[in-house]
Amino acid sequence: MTADWRRDLAWLALGLAAVIGWDAAGADLVVVRWFGSAEGFALRDAWWTRGLLHEGGRWLAWAALLGLVAGIWRPLPAFAALSQRERIGWVLLTLAAVLLVPALKRVSLTSCPWDLAEFGGVAQYVSHWRWGVGDGGSGHCFPSGHAAGAFAFLSGYFVLRPHTARWARRWLAGVLVVGVLFGTAQLVRGAHYPSHTLWTAWCCWAICLCGHGFWQGVGRVLPR
Repeated sequence: MTADWRRDLAWLALGLAAVIGWDAAGADLVVVRWFGSAEGFALRDAWWTRGLLHEGGRWLAWAALLGLVAGIWRPLPAFAALSQRERIGWVLLTLAAVLLVPALKRVSLTSCPWDLAEFGGVAQYVSHWRWGVGDGGSGHCFPSGHAAGAFAFLSGYFVLRPHTARWARRWLAGVLVVGVLFGTAQLVRGAHYPSHTLWTAWCCWAICLCGHGFWQGVGRVLPR
């Protein structure tokens, strides 16, 4: 196992401990109450939360994905060192991360914060760890699909790192900043708890890390 793999797995384990600890401490409701009241969430429909960071962020994610697809044949100069096979892998890893979160949301019984009775809805808070226990709301809110529009692109860090560490670090920093912005917008709107965004980041890191390792392994086995 290489040093990079050991470090990546260490970050994965540390992140898992952090998100579990966050939920165990009951921090979700504490933070959400900063932005919500019995009248709901004042910033739910603000132009910068709904228009700019939610709707605009969705378009940005699709544009970035289309850019990666186009880059299979016409890569940007900064990514020219990648083989076409690596660029295809980049797209597949990103798609896998994008699709994972909606699949998890589909089976989740956890409702959004704005569905809670204390914020004008009908649901009662139930930890997402209580699998199979409904909260009286519409459910299907865990983890954060919108944050996946940023964190799915963690794939680029793993693909770029063997060729250019500088661009890999820049890519990682950019993805984390955008992911935090997307998650913050959904938090203050009442659309997601902080843990929803944290779990999305963790899941995307896990699938990109493991998927990249698998793709590299396949490349070594298959004939060229």
